[in-house]
This record gives sequence, structure tokens and C-alpha cells, in this order.
Amino acid sequence: MQIRISWPAGNLTATLDDTPTTRALAQALPLSSTARTWGEEVYFDTGVAVAREAGAREVVPPGTVAFWTDGDALALPYGPTPISRDDECRLASPCNVLGRLDGDPHALATVRDGDPVRVEPVDAGDSANR
Repeated sequence: MQIRISWPAGNLTATLDDTPTTRALAQALPLSSTARTWGEEVYFDTGVAVAREAGAREVVPPGTVAFWTDGDALALPYGPTPISRDDECRLASPCNVLGRLDGDPHALATVRDGDPVRVEPVDAGDSANR
């Protein structure tokens, strides 16, 4: 499944794996929310509540699309957070890993705390990273 995440200064697409959390998120799309930033991570409420999956991880590569079950939020790290060690992307707690951003995750640096954000499915005929 592919989704587009849009904010006033840009957008990225992401390719998501087929997981229980991805399926629950897909049912809620399209969704609009308010972006929050935490170090070099953007996260936002989805209104979706799911359980933590067996493979949940706290340290992930930049550009990982994660679901923070403690906050019902998508978490999009692109660099260190306030609790990171060195340059790692350390999330607030273990998160369900859904997939990966398709473009340069550092594009998320243009997201400002409080920005409106929209997540929608990408149609098969739609071009990626428009």
C-alpha cells in the first residue's frame, strides 16, 4: 500500500507493508491532523487505536514509517530525537513499523509544529512524489 503525507511546505509518499496496523490505518484514510515535532521526528494523531505488534521497535532507520501505539499516532523520524544516542532515530517507546518513506526523509524538516497534515492513499495510476 502506498500513502501520501502532505503538509503546507511539501509532501512525501510512503510504501507500507501489509500489517494489522497498516490495515487499520487504511480504514481511516484519508485523514487530517496536526503535526507535532520532537527533535527530528514528525508525529501526528490518527484517531486509530491498535495494539503494539510483536516486532515493535524503538530504534529505527531514518525514513521509517512507525505507529506509536501509546499516542495513536504516526511517527516519522528523519534524525535524532531528544532521547537518541548519537545519530540514531530513537522513538519515545517501541512502535509498530509500517514501512518506509519513498523520498528523502529530510524533507520532513520543513514540517512546523502545528502544521496541518493530511494522509491519503495513493491511487495506482497516480505518480509518486508529485
